[in-house]
Amino acid sequence: MKKGLHPEFKESTITCACGTVINTHSTKGDLRVEICSNCHPFYTGKQKLVDTGGRVDRFKKRFNMDK
Repeated sequence: MKKGLHPEFKESTITCACGTVINTHSTKGDLRVEICSNCHPFYTGKQKLVDTGGRVDRFKKRFNMDK
């Protein structure tokens, strides 16, 4: 293989907003994520609303569900 062609493969740490830390290998280095498999609604079975710009509030207000 040619030298200097491939990126460096190093140990990295993935940190979730919920506090979960996952140690792995990557070419990117350390990563911070918002949702991981421990807090994602698909894997946990719990619904969690991720509100972007008040979309949920506007939806509830539009259909009179804000009570």
